[in-house]
Amino acid sequence: MSSPDLPAMALPDTSNSDRQAVRLSFDNTYAKLPERFYARVNPTPVAAPRLVKLNLELARSLKLDPHALASEQGVQILAGNRIAEGSEPLALAYAGHQFGYFVPQLGDGRANLLGELMGPDGVRYDIQLKGSGPTPFSRRGDGRAALGPVLREYIVSEAMAALGVPTTRALAAVTTGERVFRETVLPGAVLTRVATSHLRVGTFQYFAAQGDTEATRSLADYAIARHYPQAAARKRPYRALLDGVITRQAHLVAQWMLFGFIHGVMNTDNTSISGETIDYGPCAFMEAYEPDKVFSSIDHQGRYAYSNQPRAALWNLTRLAETLLPILESEEGSESTAITSANEALAAFDLMFAAARAAGLRRKLGLFTELEGDAALVEDLMQRMATNGADFTLTFRRLCDAVAGPQGDEEVRSQFADGGAYDSWAAQWRRRLGKEPVSAEARATAMRLANPAYIPRNHVVEEALDAAVERRDFQPFEDLLKILSHPYEERPGLERYVTPASPEECVRQTFCGT
Repeated sequence: MSSPDLPAMALPDTSNSDRQAVRLSFDNTYAKLPERFYARVNPTPVAAPRLVKLNLELARSLKLDPHALASEQGVQILAGNRIAEGSEPLALAYAGHQFGYFVPQLGDGRANLLGELMGPDGVRYDIQLKGSGPTPFSRRGDGRAALGPVLREYIVSEAMAALGVPTTRALAAVTTGERVFRETVLPGAVLTRVATSHLRVGTFQYFAAQGDTEATRSLADYAIARHYPQAAARKRPYRALLDGVITRQAHLVAQWMLFGFIHGVMNTDNTSISGETIDYGPCAFMEAYEPDKVFSSIDHQGRYAYSNQPRAALWNLTRLAETLLPILESEEGSESTAITSANEALAAFDLMFAAARAAGLRRKLGLFTELEGDAALVEDLMQRMATNGADFTLTFRRLCDAVAGPQGDEEVRSQFADGGAYDSWAAQWRRRLGKEPVSAEARATAMRLANPAYIPRNHVVEEALDAAVERRDFQPFEDLLKILSHPYEERPGLERYVTPASPEECVRQTFCGT
């Protein structure tokens, strides 16, 4: 399959870039861990790599030369055809519960960790290729990725970053000039992903399932050094590690839900120790607010429905706590005290999640202080939205205009099947706003920083993917990325990116990229 002709706007000027080597300055630490933590395997070369998109902003933030990355040599590295100096390609070992069923060995079946970079911010970042060929963990898979899922992860991960949600990032997307075989024949691609690490709950489960306490301890020490250095100075560092992961996950899932995001596959192997969103498969953003909404075509029981996400996160964290019990016992003194300590840590999740969600919802409603009755006011609105099919994103965004007075109500009211349901709630809301000495202008400004105008609406994402896959037209993908990079700044002429899907455009299912 021939590579597409790519739009010039996707690439920086590379006229002089082939004269210089691509230097990534890898500083690898995971490769120094015992070899049972990974398999050393190089990416499998592809036939005809072409650069679709390079994330210039991210490259520069990592002090990478975008001109060199976009050069012929750079694209060869991003496709897996060439190993950069200092790279030590690894496929990481991990296990995981997938929809509640434990698989003792999963691992990177189509990914290679090329190495680690130290960012100017002092943070260590993994550079990983996804779709780079088979590994010892492929389980008879081809190790490849199709273009559509690669572009979906690029779009959604970058949208999440712009919204302010902790996430892995997309550095580049490359077509391979080869085909992959799924339900149909599709063009192949490779995604270059950036993460603060690829440690997962499933990584701990891999060693715990083997009874390898030494490896579990080494992994915990590594996670502490890389992500929770303050825990090292604590009297009980492994309990502090567990506390840290629980705290980050509680806040992460609360942030997801404030934007109507549904991850779709919250398996333990997709739960990051660093607290970043990872592995964008059948993910989606809700339009009409439905607490039990499911998009994933493989989530037949609604395990990871929108409203179940906090419960799923806590379930995953409980599995993490179980893996840590042997090393918690060493610092707690006995098995029973280790179990008690783990349960104390887990018990904090619900309170932290509820507090983070409540604070976020107050911001979305323009409430600067916490008063008795706020929770009831918020839940009343959410119930009315659910009953009336109100668009999640547009309802909150249009409240930014209604905050000045009833003259802004019509746009909000139009989101409700029964406009009277909004009117009676709005009267309560305005009485509550009157208890704070904040100007309408200041309140509206604050609300617009909490309520995006633009999210990756499913039908618009699908249009961009269809154009790229079916017609090799990457312009809709480029346009969508540009709009989503500034989600809080509403601009004229972009109404189609704000407008919910019509019935014939509605996307009811999303699909895993594997």
